[in-house]
Amino acid sequence: MQIPPLTINVSSEIGQLRKLIIHSPDAGLGKVVPSKAQDWLFEDIVHLDIVRKNEYDFYLKILLYFLDPDKIKGRLAEVDSEQSGRAFFKPDNAAFHASENVIELQNLLTDILKDPSVCQKLVAAVCAIEGCSYQQQDELNHTSAADLAKIFISGSRDGGDMLFAPIPNLIFTRDIGIAINNHILLNKPAKAARSRETLLARYIFFNHPFFAAYHNNILEIPDNFQYFLRPGEGHGERTTIEGGDVMVVSKDHVVIGVSERTSASGASQAIKLLFQKGVVKKATVVKIPLKRDFMHIDTIFTQVKRNVWAVLGSISSQQQNTGLEPIDYLSEKRNKEKPEIMQFYAHDAGKPKIFGSIEELLDDISRNDLGSTEETRFIYSGNNIFPYDAREQWTDSCNLLALKEGVVLGYDRNDKTVEAFKSAGFNVLRSAELLQKLEAGELSTENIHDTLILIPSAELSRARGGFHCMSMPIFREEII
Repeated sequence: MQIPPLTINVSSEIGQLRKLIIHSPDAGLGKVVPSKAQDWLFEDIVHLDIVRKNEYDFYLKILLYFLDPDKIKGRLAEVDSEQSGRAFFKPDNAAFHASENVIELQNLLTDILKDPSVCQKLVAAVCAIEGCSYQQQDELNHTSAADLAKIFISGSRDGGDMLFAPIPNLIFTRDIGIAINNHILLNKPAKAARSRETLLARYIFFNHPFFAAYHNNILEIPDNFQYFLRPGEGHGERTTIEGGDVMVVSKDHVVIGVSERTSASGASQAIKLLFQKGVVKKATVVKIPLKRDFMHIDTIFTQVKRNVWAVLGSISSQQQNTGLEPIDYLSEKRNKEKPEIMQFYAHDAGKPKIFGSIEELLDDISRNDLGSTEETRFIYSGNNIFPYDAREQWTDSCNLLALKEGVVLGYDRNDKTVEAFKSAGFNVLRSAELLQKLEAGELSTENIHDTLILIPSAELSRARGGFHCMSMPIFREEII
């Protein structure tokens, strides 16, 4: 069957979302053990069945209603029935939804493994980085494409025999690559636990027919040559960049975080590459503390509307509301988490423009990049009340995915942040209620505006990533 190429274009964080890549929780997520959790970048272990049936499935159904309603409209009771056995949600099942708008990464991997030449190369590459025996490699070369895709992702065969570690972070598809206008920037993860993800992503983007028209637009960041020549990582900084630190805020402007996961070298190399290729005209670097609870910039702010942003107040300029005591001012603790923000321009190699706070930068984006004529507003994590601001930021209160301008997905557990959204004039709808209204025709996705949609999150939030992390948009409509 001839597979037509996709159209790739992402020029904002809030344009109507039309296509994205996701990966549903797989068996590997249920194999994370406490002693290895932090090696695999998890703070806790999760209950896989609850994550799937009670939480992530709601996310997928909402995505389908907004992006591909023909796949689910009129079928809600059917796909949710006990008799279906979740066949609709399983990538290797004949009854799988197989949407070309809500694209399952495992299916993309299966597609390319059907090509014997690609399959042989990828098996060799995976076996090399995972230290497989020659016999194991030979066995994998004779495995069906669908089974091989599952093995590469979960690390084990259907029977439970593990060949290598799972890659449970693959649900965070934002971190494998970022669409910037009509280009794809491939990422270089900071942690060894994600190296196989990067390898699989590279093979998918260079070999799948969906991306055939964009091979010249796929950008790979080289390591800084000084890293190879100087002894020790401290002297030659590794070049790392992850998608949670990259935001396409307008057609000409990308924001890149320097964080625990994205190095200064990674940000610098990305900016040079984007400028050389003429992809954007402006790049802003937001340098945040190298702390696990921040991780990426999308854990401390994401965009809701042209003039509305969700923000963690404790690292912004709103210090007066964080409950600081005199000793905090005297010891200057209040300044230790203040980001450094620098803006660079493709046409000007001079000194960068400096912003004094997150709010100052986001206000500039709203007004000058997006043409907002309204006051820029900020909805703060935990309603900017300590300790709820820090607690809810930890469970991704600021990590929101815009389905269209003003309509965002978030976790239901962040109660104070929900209050802040309501105070800002937003409607709040729980996903189960919304799905029933959409199915009954009481609501349509076209007439939903200024709304926070809440997805169940008791287990899913333990994975330490929100819906911004669990999405790789590849097509958004232009915002006018």
